Amino acid sequence: MYESPHQFEPLLPGPSRQEPLLAKAHDLALAATALASRRVPRELGQMLRSMNSYYTNRIEGQHTRPHEIEQALRRDFSSNAVLAAKQRLAVAHIEAEAELEQRYPDTAGAAALYAVAAVTDIHRSLFVQLPAADLATAQGEPIMPGQLRTRDVQVGQHVAPAHASLGSFLTRWGDFYGGVRRGEAALLAVAAAHQRLGWIHPFIDGNGRVMRLHTHLWLHAMGYTGGLWSPLRGFARDAQRYYALLADADTPRRGDLDGRGNLSEQALAAWIDYVLDVCSDQVQFMRQMLDLETMKSRIEACLVFEATVLKSGVRQEALRALHYLYLSGEEMTRGDFKSMLGMGERSATDALGALVRRGLLKSDSPQGKVRFGLPQHALRFLFPKLWPEAEADLE
Repeated sequence: MYESPHQFEPLLPGPSRQEPLLAKAHDLALAATALASRRVPRELGQMLRSMNSYYTNRIEGQHTRPHEIEQALRRDFSSNAVLAAKQRLAVAHIEAEAELEQRYPDTAGAAALYAVAAVTDIHRSLFVQLPAADLATAQGEPIMPGQLRTRDVQVGQHVAPAHASLGSFLTRWGDFYGGVRRGEAALLAVAAAHQRLGWIHPFIDGNGRVMRLHTHLWLHAMGYTGGLWSPLRGFARDAQRYYALLADADTPRRGDLDGRGNLSEQALAAWIDYVLDVCSDQVQFMRQMLDLETMKSRIEACLVFEATVLKSGVRQEALRALHYLYLSGEEMTRGDFKSMLGMGERSATDALGALVRRGLLKSDSPQGKVRFGLPQHALRFLFPKLWPEAEADLE
């Protein structure tokens, strides 16, 4: 049973193993910062929260279908008790992510995320939203939002630290990783912190969700995501590899050439390398998705399908106005939008109404300003392969 924080050293690989990782982190920081500066429609960020929820729950084997998350956001829960509980968990993640991003919004927030109180805050923010009936493990043990576990546990082959020692392990975890401030090194630190937080296993349940939210929040607070990407999607693309590398970094040192700590330095370096690759892949993917030169043709393809195949009342003449709303990321009065359609008042009113009904325009009130919408049914045109499961859900 682990009782002393020196038993989960190393917390970062040594200099020789860090060198290639730092170069990779440097490239990631440059690409992510450039992407995060992009102005995009508000609805994209809201849709990405749903996607993050879907993927983190999928990693846990508790995922719901994308349209079921959409229904849950409208408080339309399934009559099936098991599915309804999964829907509530999905909504809890979406709301906790938004709430915590506001609580830890900047570099000061990123530093604060390494405090023990922040780790328990993430757990509390997620689970406090669930009804009492949902706050139990598969074995029926109660889940106490924000409370560290009060008994010893074993997860697979890994025997987690003694519950009485959690405070000292978490303090060492936070002091060390929170003290790494240099840009590239801090990216290595947040990746390693993800794994070592799982090694500590501070809660009776929900540790994986807390780990992933912590990493997501830190990247957001440091200005790397701009709300446009998250490693959660990448982790879920190959959950087996995610879990395998996490577990491998739990293993003891493998001889004299494997660092000086109790745990494998080589395996920790491999985990960090994996996280950096996942993040870089997500940044590159979203950069392609947000390409301005191709977005106009994607909007046009969506409008053509709506007008000629679905005959939904959507008009192809809306292309210029919708493209403008996408580029600006702002709202527009209904009158200004209709004037950009080049139609008579009656036809323009009907066209605008059809766009709102189909979710291609969003508005907060019946007569309020409109903004670019991003309904799930339009993803295959506007952001193909961003959320393949949502596309498949409509087939």
